[in-house]
Amino acid sequence: MTLAWIVLATGAGGVLSVVVAAGLTLSVLSRIVQHLVSLSTGVLLATALLDILPEAFESKASPQALFATLLGGLLFFFLLEKAELYRHSHHHEGDEHHHHHGFDRQQAGRGGWSVILGDSIHNFCDGIIIAAAFLADTRVGVVTSLAIIAHEIPQEVGDYIVLLNAGFSRARALFFNAVSGLAAVLGGIIGYFVVGPWQSAFPYLLVVASSSFIYVAVADLIPQLQHRLTLKETAAQLLWLVAGIGIVVVATSQLPGSH
Repeated sequence: MTLAWIVLATGAGGVLSVVVAAGLTLSVLSRIVQHLVSLSTGVLLATALLDILPEAFESKASPQALFATLLGGLLFFFLLEKAELYRHSHHHEGDEHHHHHGFDRQQAGRGGWSVILGDSIHNFCDGIIIAAAFLADTRVGVVTSLAIIAHEIPQEVGDYIVLLNAGFSRARALFFNAVSGLAAVLGGIIGYFVVGPWQSAFPYLLVVASSSFIYVAVADLIPQLQHRLTLKETAAQLLWLVAGIGIVVVATSQLPGSH
């Protein structure tokens, strides 16, 4: 049953992102991506700081060891992004960040492989994180999946826009999105069989999951939200961010077994 939950959760983000991308026009997608970035920032930070980390620290593991794991996780994802293997950018032409003409083609790389490779590795890591969370506790697994899905949708939609502006057909761009989404399912299945026997390591795996969420939110998403905006735009940004936090708070309070 746990494996079924993992497969369902890892597949949901990819399916939803493809559905959203296929059902909306390019201009509409360009407008909503930034709102989704604000929303996912709130969801990621709230999930890491209000749910997953407290769960890990309630274990018998040493707090010093858990904090060291958090630091190591942040450094790991920093290095992974440096190697361009942990892509999570939402930048594209027309996103109000004044990118130069040809930016999307540059982002897509030769044949779109830089986009698909980076997203696939990122999604594979997300799948392992979801598996570890469900194996630790079903409630934690649900909330972790919610956070990853909330981030994956704007991530995949942003890459879909990049591929379209770089000259890809809608069908080919959607195909790339679907393929990268399958990497999360693969990561979840592998994580279930590999991580399962190591129950004593679950608190540390939860901390690594939190470090992933915190790194993406602080290193990538928040800087995107910091460009100059009108008061109305700033208020909307804050509203979406608080809504993301609210989703996590409501979800954790409604799920069975929540603290």
